[in-house]
Amino acid sequence: MQFSAFLTSLGTSFVIFVVLMFLFTWLSRKPANDVIYYPNRILKGLDPWEGGSRTRNPFAWIKEALNSSEDDVISMSGVDTAVYFVYTATVLGILVVSGIVLLPTLLPVAITDHTVKLDNTTSNGTFSDLDKLSMGHVKANSSRLWAFLIAVYWVSLVTYYILWKAYKHVSDLRAVALMSPVVKPEQFAILVRDIPPIPDGETRKEQVDSYFQSIYPDKFYRSMLVTNNKEVNKIWKELEGYRKKLVRAEAVYAKSKTVGNPEGTRPTNRTGFLGLVGEKVDSIEYCNEKIDKLVPKLESEQKVTLREKQQCSALVFFTSRVTAASAAQSQHARIVDTWTVMESPEPHQLIWSNLSLGFYGRETRKYVVYFVVALTILFYMIPIGFISALTTLANLRKLLPFLKVVVDKKVVSTVLEAYLPQIALIVFLALLPKLLLFLSKAEGIPSESHAVRATSGKYFYFTVLNVFIGVTIGGTLFSTLKTIEHHPNTIVNLLATSLPDNATFFLTFVALKFFVGYGLELSRLVPLIIYHLKKKYLCKTDGEIKEAWEPGDLGYATRVPGDMLIFTITLCYSVIAPIIIPFGVVYFGLGWLILRNQALKVYVSSFESYGRMWPHLHTRILASLLLYQVTMLGYFGIKKFDYTPLLIPLPIMSLIFMFVCRKKFYGFFRCTALEVACHELKETLNMEQVFRSFIPPSLASAEKLDNDQFEDALSEVSRPAASVV
Repeated sequence: MQFSAFLTSLGTSFVIFVVLMFLFTWLSRKPANDVIYYPNRILKGLDPWEGGSRTRNPFAWIKEALNSSEDDVISMSGVDTAVYFVYTATVLGILVVSGIVLLPTLLPVAITDHTVKLDNTTSNGTFSDLDKLSMGHVKANSSRLWAFLIAVYWVSLVTYYILWKAYKHVSDLRAVALMSPVVKPEQFAILVRDIPPIPDGETRKEQVDSYFQSIYPDKFYRSMLVTNNKEVNKIWKELEGYRKKLVRAEAVYAKSKTVGNPEGTRPTNRTGFLGLVGEKVDSIEYCNEKIDKLVPKLESEQKVTLREKQQCSALVFFTSRVTAASAAQSQHARIVDTWTVMESPEPHQLIWSNLSLGFYGRETRKYVVYFVVALTILFYMIPIGFISALTTLANLRKLLPFLKVVVDKKVVSTVLEAYLPQIALIVFLALLPKLLLFLSKAEGIPSESHAVRATSGKYFYFTVLNVFIGVTIGGTLFSTLKTIEHHPNTIVNLLATSLPDNATFFLTFVALKFFVGYGLELSRLVPLIIYHLKKKYLCKTDGEIKEAWEPGDLGYATRVPGDMLIFTITLCYSVIAPIIIPFGVVYFGLGWLILRNQALKVYVSSFESYGRMWPHLHTRILASLLLYQVTMLGYFGIKKFDYTPLLIPLPIMSLIFMFVCRKKFYGFFRCTALEVACHELKETLNMEQVFRSFIPPSLASAEKLDNDQFEDALSEVSRPAASVV
């Protein structure tokens, strides 16, 4: 990449960010946009401007974000969001502390080495100013390489220290949240799977009740059998759809009543495909007829589902959360594939269709999904490598000669070289997350939060293997395929050799991500435009308007892997080209600031796992560190440094550190510690309310739910009083 193209990319990205920030300041002051810029506060019944003021100062939001505490984040967005900011602060701390030593030490060491010509550059020989600041400017086997070797150790030790402190902090956050005196239904329930065949003379509910009552005679409350809800869900969704259409039709009819037309005009629609074909009917009458037919059909299917579609899994409830925590981490049966238990997720998190999957079915699905993901990574690497290789101007001229007239123009070539490869890569990656989420759920995972964590892990390894390694090697793809084919054991050296050639690509990629990406995040231009278009042309009811502006959550499944990719890139280049460290610091610093504002005002958490995502984040950071250490080992070997073997202990140290952290901390994230669960509640425990919070909407949709509606699926063994202190 030419130096002018790099400056063009950096400068225009910064200008775009400044423009978007001023747009945010202007747009967020307008009351009509409050639902876009302050939905979290609105949904919690707070004033959008509580604690702040409507000001023209474009930096006022920065002061509010900086002054917010961790408790503020937890109260507005939950523990998982607070843990995400611990992760961001941890990565930021690693880069800042590393950079404090690396930048003033390594840059002078590299730039003052005048014994080597610039034939080993970080940008294919065109970005000489950056080359002088990199490890590539140091002569092979030079004594100056000692500074870079010590720097590799410094970065590793800083990472270990900060990660250890962060793990302890997140463990404390999780403990405080789980000790909360507020009643949380999931803390009084366990999920039981792999229930064995029903004994003769018993029903399924009698089997479950008698089993757990014999083990926990004083604390067992009742059980809820999991049922196959596919058909009842289908009817319920159809019924809810017609109810929404009825509300919409009535709103349109009411709006049509004017002074000149007091009777109004009754809305009509066609009954065929998308309302475009078929018989024309009165919308209100048609919806009422459909609802009248579907209500008894739903009630009938509810009874059939509860009586005849019981599965070999259940939710079991206890009157004590310490008993529930103890039960969730105990082995109840002699054989592992029967009476499998685990802590219950939040009621709305349950993936009901996965609860009935058997032990061997889940294990088989898991390994099949792993195999499919491995194939996906392998085959995605090919197009990403080609994108990296083809989106250079030289290759475009060669492969598409008719574009020469356009790309040879100075202005066009500068812009294309600055943005084309990065935009192509970002767009390509946007196609993947839904596939990985589908595959994660196909494993048989029982909860949404677990599926998000699994998706995040798959996406992380995909981005590292395909984007980082794929682009790095893809930059020299055509010249290295034969090398890999004949000498597959040289892939580490190949990666190390290719890294310097792509330094400026990744510098531009990081800059584009934090300036343009976070600028769009702060300004929320896309959600704002979509909301106003929907409100003006599509929304007719308050419910539809609310659906148009509901913000969703932070999107951990894609956000975390994206952040980890930037961290991996910055870490792996931190010693080779230390100038990348400030870019990584700006990315995570700006991200921490902007997303803190969004967490406090915009996003609404869709689940709460009390920090269970942290061990996965910790493992990903260490995986990036391992990749960095192995890469540096290969690069020092290419530099023919005699003391390269001194780096061999580092990957071993990382594996030992990972093992120690897992043994010391992970158990509490897998199961709730009993010393945490035993804390007293502040409020009276209503077990009937806890129990009913787990009933699926499709089975609790009737206006009045009779107690005997669940008689065949719910336990008859319960406390005589509804409340237990």
